[in-house]
Amino acid sequence: MQPQYIQKYVIDHQGSFDIIGDIHGCFEELITLLLKLGYTLDAENRFLCDHPEKRSLIFLGDLTDRGPNSPDVLALVMENVLKGRAFCVNGNHDDKLRRYLKGNKVTVSHGLEETIEQLSLKPASFSKDVYNFLESLQSHLIFDGGKLVATHAAMKEKYIGRESKGIRSFCLYGPVTGKVDNDGLPERLPWVDSYTGKALIAYGHETVKESRIENNTVNLDTGCVFGGKLTALRYPEMTFMSVPAQKQYAK
Repeated sequence: MQPQYIQKYVIDHQGSFDIIGDIHGCFEELITLLLKLGYTLDAENRFLCDHPEKRSLIFLGDLTDRGPNSPDVLALVMENVLKGRAFCVNGNHDDKLRRYLKGNKVTVSHGLEETIEQLSLKPASFSKDVYNFLESLQSHLIFDGGKLVATHAAMKEKYIGRESKGIRSFCLYGPVTGKVDNDGLPERLPWVDSYTGKALIAYGHETVKESRIENNTVNLDTGCVFGGKLTALRYPEMTFMSVPAQKQYAK
């Protein structure tokens, strides 16, 4: 029997997908990866992508912060989501930017300061568009009749297609202890080993050197902004494609 999902999490879209991990403002690497994946850029709109096989893009959040060009990353993702050529889930960095743009008090750190400075060079209307876009993002999305779930940090089978404050937090940050490590980042707990769902979980958030399928999950954050690479998973082919970072932008 098909599980009863909240409809807003279900994407009724046929076709193949290219799922891209944490970008963190690395726009040039994103363009290089898209071209390597076979996408073309519209001659009149440099942010609009198309694929000859009509593949679609899935972005796993953390579009912004730390890297050199968060506004153009946002513009590309927003444009393709608007045109129905891409899908995106909420990342913790994106959510913090949303709260900042809303006027909430947030700690400006971990790269948000760079994003704020970059956005200040754009028209105020662009930041308004960014806020509206970030407000629309969901904690996770369900594809291919429930066989694929995209989220930012983590997922449990019982959370798929459901909604609560706790589920949203789990999807954004994963399981955490409530403490911080020596770098001031949340202390994380493992979750992949205990995942027992039938859906493939595509996620990012925690940097790994190489992406691999593990217990029906795949982490696609290969640390581009830290000098690693930007990685995509081609679905349903289950093959990886990566491009190296042009430089190390952050530590």
